[in-house]
Amino acid sequence: MENQHRKISGYRELRPEEIDLMNKIKAIEIQAYELILEMEQAPFTPNNDAPDGTNQPLARWVEIGKVDIQKGLMALVRSVAKPVI
Repeated sequence: MENQHRKISGYRELRPEEIDLMNKIKAIEIQAYELILEMEQAPFTPNNDAPDGTNQPLARWVEIGKVDIQKGLMALVRSVAKPVI
């Protein structure tokens, strides 16, 4: 459906330069997602500080980084989109 954002409450038309910024942010999101997938699958050396010798604390930090990156990119999108609600 063309111009569906016009039918969603709180959204506005974006100027061409804002669309360019949004596309740059979306490109970074893809790169960040690929890095996060790589980090989640990385064969980290077991952490000797963990009670069971696993890499669980390292996985926890990857998850924290993932959430913080998601929040940061979402904030950048909202800074450009400036939703009215």
